Amino acid sequence: MKQHEPKIVGPGFHQRVYDAVRMVPHGQVSTYGQIATYLGSPRVARHVGWALASLTETDRDVPWHRVINSRGFISGRGQSVRAELQKNLLEVEGVLLSDQGRIDLSRFLWTMPRPA
Repeated sequence: MKQHEPKIVGPGFHQRVYDAVRMVPHGQVSTYGQIATYLGSPRVARHVGWALASLTETDRDVPWHRVINSRGFISGRGQSVRAELQKNLLEVEGVLLSDQGRIDLSRFLWTMPRPA
């Protein structure tokens, strides 16, 4: 019998995403998949992105810009203004993008701790 992952997307999910993203240190990045895995399911990386996309001006303490895709790119998805802002915020922290727009994950990727 195939075991299913526990359902982790539900009430409180966005807050759990924000709490996890707050752990990513200045000058480093994490991926949507890492955050999802930390929360209990690598299959909900897209939901992590949706949670971060729903942040408002009052959520300035969540460093959403430190979360990128697993290939080292900013995932703008047609939101060029937000993607440019993310690039600028990362560069201010010393996270550099190549000419192709890629972040060197061997240098800047932060490893999430194992959940307690």
